[in-house]
Amino acid sequence: MNSQKKTALVTGANQGIGKAIAKKLAENGIQIIGTSTSQKGVEKINQYLKNDGYGLILNLKNSKSIIQGIRKISQNKSIDILINNAGIKEDNLLIKMTEREWNNVIKINLTSIFYLVKQVLQSMIKKRYGRIITIGSVIGQIGNKGQVNYSSSKSGLIGFHKSLALEVASKGITVNIVSPGLIKTDFIKNLNVIQKKKYLSQIPMKRLGNPIEIAESVMFLVSEKSSYITGHTLHVNGGMFMV
Repeated sequence: MNSQKKTALVTGANQGIGKAIAKKLAENGIQIIGTSTSQKGVEKINQYLKNDGYGLILNLKNSKSIIQGIRKISQNKSIDILINNAGIKEDNLLIKMTEREWNNVIKINLTSIFYLVKQVLQSMIKKRYGRIITIGSVIGQIGNKGQVNYSSSKSGLIGFHKSLALEVASKGITVNIVSPGLIKTDFIKNLNVIQKKKYLSQIPMKRLGNPIEIAESVMFLVSEKSSYITGHTLHVNGGMFMV
């Protein structure tokens, strides 16, 4: 990897929004370290990145895996840009929701961000440069039946990022969220026709978003064009939610 280029860590980079983000950053001369939970996912990342970076297995439910993974990267390269993209959902009505369903979603969608940021922050402060961008969700703002765990994890990110932005604003580090609406990925593949029609009726643009539209928003927040923006949630949802 080229030591002169900036390096971005993108979690969940083997498919969907994460893949679109990694490819967009790579097109703009940024070296990518993309994470997945499996060797198969790592192979997919290596295949599309080629000479622009590599894939790495990272278990976001395990704090030790995160700490060891970042320390391994840091032996050869410091991370300039952290893109927290990986996330899961385990839907159920609260009255039926299990402790496992609650804990899994909170661990991956919220707690892992604490460990990831903590591991990269010191080197960013030392360089007086950094970009921390997390993929949120419109559900964190509007809620949704059967997603108490998911909406809690995503709304929790807002307070986390605002507080962190205040802590590091004077250190040359910006901290922001990109909050998608319904995007054409495997994340919504289990929606039936009736559910899709219902959600489309709530979107003024009357269409689903594309992963590249999220990637373009992330690229803007990574670039110098956004150097005076921090603690912000950028909503990319076709008008489904407006501040």
